[in-house]
Amino acid sequence: MADYVEVARAADIPPGTALCVMVGDVPVAVFNSGGAFYAIGDTCTHEETSLSEGELVDAYTVECPLHGAQFDIRTGRALCLPATIPADTFEVVVEDGVVKVRVPD
Repeated sequence: MADYVEVARAADIPPGTALCVMVGDVPVAVFNSGGAFYAIGDTCTHEETSLSEGELVDAYTVECPLHGAQFDIRTGRALCLPATIPADTFEVVVEDGVVKVRVPD
């Protein structure tokens, strides 16, 4: 079975918000979209900026606070310029109110 690391209590990430956590040595943005949790690499692929500090513009789209690049939090796909490279994605599970993110191989 894959290794998961506990990153937060679900209650610590209210719907419509994100939290930057470290999974190993990788910064990861964990998003709560209506009670469903998603995780992508926290660093914008266009420029070194934290995506967890961006805004969810709809249920599944985060906008980078620096230049407005947008990413799908489910797939990591870059949705508009200036980003063209997708963000990494990470599997998330919630068990007994604890959010866990899969450690990358």
